[in-house]
Amino acid sequence: MIQDRPLILGIGGTPRRGSSSERALAISLKAAEDKGARTILLSGAELLLPMYIPGQPPSDQASRLLAALRECQGIIISSPAYHGSISGLIKNALDYAEELRTDARAYLDGMPVGCIACAGGWQAVGQTLAALRTIAHSLRGWPTPFGAMLNTSMALFDVEGNCTDATTRRQLETVGHQVIDFVHMQSRGRQRAHSIPIDAMAAP
Repeated sequence: MIQDRPLILGIGGTPRRGSSSERALAISLKAAEDKGARTILLSGAELLLPMYIPGQPPSDQASRLLAALRECQGIIISSPAYHGSISGLIKNALDYAEELRTDARAYLDGMPVGCIACAGGWQAVGQTLAALRTIAHSLRGWPTPFGAMLNTSMALFDVEGNCTDATTRRQLETVGHQVIDFVHMQSRGRQRAHSIPIDAMAAP
């Protein structure tokens, strides 16, 4: 049943369809699907949102992003490195999470956040991954222990978007697996807490 399958939201890519960061994100989401998740991928033109302005009514596209952020139980973010950090496209999309500040689950509170960074060199990709982790912490999310780092100066994908490098593919699948595994652990923890009799939790 759909309600038994957690929703994992993927945000990433560039305005150009088929970018390395979008292809990487799709592989991580597929890995989560293989372990029972439902997924939504928002990329490319779907993230060409108006600049976030607090208090301004969101556009239809921004409203779709906000609805997905409110519904999902986990998130995977994939960003290219632009001048040593995440792209403006991804940063602006994440800025819309400010609209969740007064929700019962504020921002990304308690959610697992998988992070993927893509760059044409190891220095830039490391800095971008660190930036993604910092943003996830700032939004009260839990970055997964493993973050994927893709050095796109090497050929990693074929023309159909398949990952041709086994090590890179394992990285991306690990991110997807850790996000859904964390969601499942949270669910089991809540179920155990609800099954404990009230008297058993009372102080002696």
